[in-house]
Amino acid sequence: MKEKTVVVGIDLAGSPKRDTGICLMLNKKIIKYATLHEDKDIIAFVKEANPQIIGIDAPLSLPPGRKSLDDNNGVHLRECDKELTKRKIRFFPVTLGPMRMLTLRGLYLKKRFKRLGYNSIEIYPGATQDIYGIPRKQHSMEGLLKGLEGLGIKGLNAEMNNDELDAVTGAFTAYLYLKGKAEILGSLKAGAIIIPKKVNSQK
Repeated sequence: MKEKTVVVGIDLAGSPKRDTGICLMLNKKIIKYATLHEDKDIIAFVKEANPQIIGIDAPLSLPPGRKSLDDNNGVHLRECDKELTKRKIRFFPVTLGPMRMLTLRGLYLKKRFKRLGYNSIEIYPGATQDIYGIPRKQHSMEGLLKGLEGLGIKGLNAEMNNDELDAVTGAFTAYLYLKGKAEILGSLKAGAIIIPKKVNSQK
């Protein structure tokens, strides 16, 4: 009997006024997806899904030595951010203006999920898409959809919006992590981003 791997991917928005994509995936099949806004609705989705792990597209840790975002010690990059830079994967630093709200919300939800018994990992859909040679959402929605289909993900459809497709990417990355097919940039204790190990790691 095939082992069940249940994950949730969240493409988190910095503000409840903006769209957050969320996806429940069983093995590599999409069971449920939605566009949500309020924290309570995101938390309710996760509780109903009861995942083994949650992949969140948002910073879930602060740069070294910082106790808060307001604690400006001059350090803006985490070790995982530096590793993305080495690999020429584009990203926005945690301390950049628009990212500050997203970071605060990500840290809050990570803490809430932990209290409910769910572990969260930081994922980055853009990195996963770059590694597999899939267009990012801002470049080609059609290409992104076809690229995810090419990874063997079932249950995709053309009605999904860009946030939902990034949530699918996040769920897939979390799936790879549980299967031992993902790489940890940085450290889980100090702050890490999870990315696929290599192009063929989904097989």
